[in-house]
Amino acid sequence: MRAVGYSNSLPPTDADSLQDIELPDYTASDLGANDLLVQVSAISVNPVDTKVRMSTVPESGYKVLGWDASGTVKAVGADVTLFQPGDDVFYAGTLDRAGTNSELHVVDERIVGRKPVSLSHAHAAALPLTSITAWEMLFGGMGVQEGQGEGEALLVVGGAGGVGSALIQIAKALTRLKVIATASRQETRDWCIRMGADHTIDHRQSLKGQLEELGVQPRYIASLTATGQHYEEIIESIKPHGTIAVIDDPPELDALKLKPKALRLHFEFMFARPLHNAPDMIEQHRLLNRISELVDQGRIVTTAKQDGGSINAANLRAAHALQESGRAIGKTVLAGFE
Repeated sequence: MRAVGYSNSLPPTDADSLQDIELPDYTASDLGANDLLVQVSAISVNPVDTKVRMSTVPESGYKVLGWDASGTVKAVGADVTLFQPGDDVFYAGTLDRAGTNSELHVVDERIVGRKPVSLSHAHAAALPLTSITAWEMLFGGMGVQEGQGEGEALLVVGGAGGVGSALIQIAKALTRLKVIATASRQETRDWCIRMGADHTIDHRQSLKGQLEELGVQPRYIASLTATGQHYEEIIESIKPHGTIAVIDDPPELDALKLKPKALRLHFEFMFARPLHNAPDMIEQHRLLNRISELVDQGRIVTTAKQDGGSINAANLRAAHALQESGRAIGKTVLAGFE
């Protein structure tokens, strides 16, 4: 089967950073009891792709990246009950298995959802990882309840990225929170408003001052990028007994600074359930099915923004370069092996 892999940590400008490779086809005998064998139709690129490429060197051979996919089930493991061959699915995989940048992929059914029927595979592939992250952050880490949030606000720092785009939409579709997103360019401000944000503010300027101008003091702040840079001002801006949720990897955060406001700090990591084979791992299946329903109801739209072309090394190198530039909006999707 065709795939894209890497053998050394190199910048995406280097032709060897990602390479077209051939791997043995998976067969039904390669499946665990709960596994699906999926024919991959489309993928998308996330920050984790670039982080792993630059931080983890394969001991031998090639490592295949990719943590978003949309495709069709070809075969199922002995204990699979949720899907059957021919089903269209979408999912985000896990860190401890081969990635989705290949024609065939093996994944546990408990972290797989039914693809929205109203979306192409390419548009569906934009959603899984970021939707899981946003959902777990909002309803798990922050403790927001569906249908609740009247009179409260959520600040999304980095609203135009993949997770921000999903979080804004889920919050507006399923809660009564006012949503403020940060964006520094007209293009990103317009994108955040399109996703449903009530207001945008500029993260290059004082967050607290701009929030005060809006008359808003958020109870919830999702810090999706540059947390170390904004940490002090986030604490100044949030309500007492509020929650700060973080997905990036700041070098150091002083937890004692949270004490005067009795704040909670939540680190969101959507791979935690599958990595540790958590008893409630099937929650990711359930929430992806909810996302699929919301899409087909017209309440959430795809976050695909850039069409990266077909799935090959050259196009993935370009997609990685865009992701690393810090200027990506929404998601870059690639479809089909050509």
